[in-house]
Amino acid sequence: MKKESKISYEPEADVLTLEISKDAPIDSAKEVGNIVVHFTHNNVPVLIEILEASSFLKQAEDAFSRTHGHLPSATSVPA
Repeated sequence: MKKESKISYEPEADVLTLEISKDAPIDSAKEVGNIVVHFTHNNVPVLIEILEASSFLKQAEDAFSRTHGHLPSATSVPA
């Protein structure tokens, strides 16, 4: 069975959310910098939040560009 993840962005809060499992109850969370990972009671990650997402993604893009060259722009990616 294929698991489907959901990605959403809340611009007012600047939070990017990756929902790994919508059916598993959250028991705990660990925060490292601007990343919060929510876990089940068995320590299985079910939700990841990236706080200050626009800054995080800009830093990730800059790091990628330094090591791999620039990312293609959205207009150059085939639909």
